[in-house]
Amino acid sequence: MDFNEFCQRALKLKNLPLPGEDSHHKMSPQLRVDWLKENKVQDVNPKRAGVMALFYPDLEQETRLLLILRKVYQGVHSNQIGFPGGKVEKEDRDLMQTALRETHEEVGVPPTAVEVIKELSEVYIPPSNFLVRPYIGIYPNPRPFIKEESEVESLVEVYLRDFLDDSNHIEEILSTSYAQNINVPAFKLNGYTVWGATAMMMSEIKELLRQVL
Repeated sequence: MDFNEFCQRALKLKNLPLPGEDSHHKMSPQLRVDWLKENKVQDVNPKRAGVMALFYPDLEQETRLLLILRKVYQGVHSNQIGFPGGKVEKEDRDLMQTALRETHEEVGVPPTAVEVIKELSEVYIPPSNFLVRPYIGIYPNPRPFIKEESEVESLVEVYLRDFLDDSNHIEEILSTSYAQNINVPAFKLNGYTVWGATAMMMSEIKELLRQVL
């Protein structure tokens, strides 16, 4: 889709109610759904984080969504696909500022260049005990992205049309940090399997976009 047309339609997202957990469950392993039925997130004192789902035009003015492949490191999200973002720092005014600051640090996008158009439902991640707030942002005149070499292995620039294509919704048998060989719903995008919390956030974004595109 042409980026200018996308921007005009995407602004309508501001007035839409959030699909919330119903959309998350469509991309949730059953183990996670069961955990949330038996536990309350507030009881585990989660750490807080903010991430940015950034839509932008490529050189042909086609709309794309930016994902990143994280570096291999000693942690539960090593070598996974996700959105730019990270944990709250003391200087952050709120979670939106966290998402903008981390997006600047990880991919070089200035916070002032992003129009944040929607705050999304929080997603709790049991293995790392993070409660994550996603945001939808529009980056209309991007300079080349500059990835943070110590954290970001590569940029994954997804066409909007591929993100919205239901044929890219799959299920795979995966081994995770909390279970071996479980059936996991996922997106297959640019050759990568996108699952877990990122897929849950993307499910909510996809449901919202389908109401305006």
